[in-house]
Amino acid sequence: MLEWFFKGGLLMYPILLCSVAGVAIFAYKFLQYWSILGCIEKPLAVLKQQRPKILEPVFETLAAGRDERELSIAGTRLVREIEKGLSWLSLITTIAPLLGLTGTVQGMISTFYAIEQTQSAQPAILAGGIYVALITTIAGLLVAVPLHVGHHYLEKEADEIAFVIKEIIIGLAGNDAD
Repeated sequence: MLEWFFKGGLLMYPILLCSVAGVAIFAYKFLQYWSILGCIEKPLAVLKQQRPKILEPVFETLAAGRDERELSIAGTRLVREIEKGLSWLSLITTIAPLLGLTGTVQGMISTFYAIEQTQSAQPAILAGGIYVALITTIAGLLVAVPLHVGHHYLEKEADEIAFVIKEIIIGLAGNDAD
């Protein structure tokens, strides 16, 4: 497998970078979302008593006597803060196969250059460029596909967090009106 990496040429380094960055972002966001859901998926009375740090902007907005509009804005800011990083993961899932495709084009160019230089289409001459083309293509896809699935999963979790936060805000705003 390591041999593939070195045969793939210079484009394998950005693909590797995409892989490492994507896995790091996924792992960080997965743990973050798991922690947040563990903190906020509790009865409203428990949340009011424990005041989880993640909900502090909401509690501060309520304590300041802000209206529902300000409370909604605080909730939206909180959700946006939680979703930070997902766009980078999406970008990586787009870039990785494009880098693989660039390697494909590079491999085909070197194949046709070899044909031009030798004025022959011998299989041994063609194989090197095609090999590079296929390695970079598969590397880009092997990075992008699992990260795309992971990105989709994290978006679903972020939506769940946003829904729970909205329920909490509605519950807290309703309790303060009583």
